[in-house]
Amino acid sequence: MVSTSKIKSVDFYRKIPRDLTEATLSGAGLSIVAALSMLFLFGMELNNYLAVSTTTSIIVDRSSDGDFLRMDFNISFPSLSCEFASVDVSDVLGTNRLNVTKTIRKFSIDSNLRPTGSEFHSGEVLSHVNHDEAGEEVVEDSVSLTSRNFDTLLHQYPISVVNFYAPWCYWCNLLKPSWEKAAKQIKERYDPEMDGRVILGKVDCTQEADLCRKNHIQGYPSIRIFRQGSDLRDNAHHDHESYYGDRDTESLVKMVIGLVEPIHLEPHKLALEDKSDNASQTLKKAPSTGGCRIEGYIRVPGNLMVSARSGSHSFDSTQMNMSHVVNHLSFGRKILPQTFTDLKRLSPYLGQSHDRLNGRPFINQRDLGPNVTIEHYLQIVKTEVLKSNGHAMVEEYEYTAHSSVAHSYYLPVAKFHFELSPMQVLITENSRSFSHFITNVCAIIGGVFTVAGILDSILHQTMTLMKKIELGKNF
Repeated sequence: MVSTSKIKSVDFYRKIPRDLTEATLSGAGLSIVAALSMLFLFGMELNNYLAVSTTTSIIVDRSSDGDFLRMDFNISFPSLSCEFASVDVSDVLGTNRLNVTKTIRKFSIDSNLRPTGSEFHSGEVLSHVNHDEAGEEVVEDSVSLTSRNFDTLLHQYPISVVNFYAPWCYWCNLLKPSWEKAAKQIKERYDPEMDGRVILGKVDCTQEADLCRKNHIQGYPSIRIFRQGSDLRDNAHHDHESYYGDRDTESLVKMVIGLVEPIHLEPHKLALEDKSDNASQTLKKAPSTGGCRIEGYIRVPGNLMVSARSGSHSFDSTQMNMSHVVNHLSFGRKILPQTFTDLKRLSPYLGQSHDRLNGRPFINQRDLGPNVTIEHYLQIVKTEVLKSNGHAMVEEYEYTAHSSVAHSYYLPVAKFHFELSPMQVLITENSRSFSHFITNVCAIIGGVFTVAGILDSILHQTMTLMKKIELGKNF
């Protein structure tokens, strides 16, 4: 059996009897300083251990082939009517989608971008609009309306059907024969003097530009139905409907009859609503203002184009103003503000460019002239944040944006060009080893203790030497 004396012989920390040691004031001071230094360095090491560190790298985008990125947007066009506003999308594969409606919503707005009603629903778009065959000489039986007699006649008749046209318009010239024939038949059926329930009129928008602008006419021809009394309930503003059906004589006459028949001959009643089946199919509420807010989402990469579009109307490109305000534009899944706040501890610059166009106005005050197309070029970069175990914390998309204007020979548009970067930013959270933390703590304690001991020894020897010099001893 091993004796205790042999075990004691391997003791690294041999003790000196207390009566053989000497406590000094300098040693006490150094001990206090050393203890405070240990606490300070330990706190710094603990803070460093608890802090999150990251590694940022640039790698080739790891997105799966065929993935399309979602883009959410909310854009206000103060001078583009919802009646003709069209959202067209083209992707990198060459697929073009015209007048996207499934994921898009439209709201009429005024010139100050304030909404003026509920969601705008345009009428059914016919793939082919029928017209009468040209050939006979046209006899004008519809009433020409001007700014001088417009309001008077609209207050006089319960139903006023008005054709807003332009002489240069191809579709207006196709409509003219059937419109005048329909006006003649309606005049014979409902004599304006004897019956007085309906009138068919027309407005030349090249001569009455202010009147057409007041009624928010942007495409020609625009057939509007005004009902007597509707302006009284909307603060003297004409609340009216648009006709989207066929334009042959038979269809026009049928539409007007459907509007007039529910109205009793005597006394005339205010025609505030129409209950006919024909109206529900071909008549829709016309925009009460000339602006439109378009919101929704599409899939990119590709191009987004907003313009006035119709397969049966003409547009005066010199009068089209594609000014807009980008209320919101972002890519990928929506990330909550709290999540962005939490991610700031990983990267302080994260999330600064994911919606950089928000609130930006792009207004043409006519100082640039007509036919101005506004284009935006967006370069999108994916940023992925990974935990230390390799699981993705969040994926976000940031972008740069450059905008320009260009004069076009065709109808002006607002274009957004999107390009996904082939590279992505990868931010990886670095984990810290607990054993490394313990090792550093031991190094701090041992290092400070050793250095303090050396300093105490030097200080003690120096003080002893000074005392010997004072006593005059030689050594």
